[in-house]
Amino acid sequence: MMTTIPDVPDNVVAVKATGKITGDDYETVLIPVIEEKLRKHGKIRLLYQIGPDIAGFTAGAMWDDAKVGLRHLTAFDKIAVVSDVEWIIGAVKVFSFVIPSLVRTFGNGDFLEAKAWVSS
Repeated sequence: MMTTIPDVPDNVVAVKATGKITGDDYETVLIPVIEEKLRKHGKIRLLYQIGPDIAGFTAGAMWDDAKVGLRHLTAFDKIAVVSDVEWIIGAVKVFSFVIPSLVRTFGNGDFLEAKAWVSS
């Protein structure tokens, strides 16, 4: 399941992933919020928290994640990924060099620091 995180600046897309993430989560939560904020701001920021109770991603979710990244490659000023899952942190670090924005990873214990960083 994917839910939006409240209390962030209007140019920040903030979502939390818990349980099993599906393509439907991207299509009904993340993509509409990104599209709306891009219409308002042109450039946006992303705070993506992957909770400690994550049960994985379906193939559809991974495909939608790749499509979002490619379609909006230059749309983000900053991206903060918050997770304690090692393979996710590793993947973000590997692919961050092709993303033309500032990208940082944080552990779930540092969520408030990540929120402050992406909002500043």
